[in-house]
Amino acid sequence: MRSLLLALAALSATPAFAQANPQIDYPAFQALTARVAPQRAQRLVAFDAFKAEAAKPGALLLDARSKDAFQRGHIKGAVNLPLTDFTADSLAAVIGADPNRPILIYCNNNFSNHKSPVPLKSAPLALNIQTFVNLVGYGYPNVRELADVVDFTDPKVEWVTG
Repeated sequence: MRSLLLALAALSATPAFAQANPQIDYPAFQALTARVAPQRAQRLVAFDAFKAEAAKPGALLLDARSKDAFQRGHIKGAVNLPLTDFTADSLAAVIGADPNRPILIYCNNNFSNHKSPVPLKSAPLALNIQTFVNLVGYGYPNVRELADVVDFTDPKVEWVTG
């Protein structure tokens, strides 16, 4: 009888591969995104204000697209740190010592061109969302996000090609 109970318990137990990885915390991610959502809604900036903010001394225009996409084209003055490379150390190296430094972000979905190097991504998966959440999650609260959709061939954008 004891062996039957052990066998039943083993069948109902969660498989080892489904155990939570202590280095991945999805519930904390959900809590972070819920906490960041109202802040992000207040930090969306129209194009002209975005460009003016980016031009201020000390502001950082951050492009979190891939290195390859950045090299093929980006807004003048932008610094590239791909989202996949975000760590506490890499962010500190790019952003500097002041966690309150103004950071301005944009992504593929801010452009109407829908071709390389800014192909349109699925709206719920737009890079701005993950970038904003990650920056705030790493302790950088002063993030502004481009709200508008612009054409990168518009001279006001100051698009730099590689």
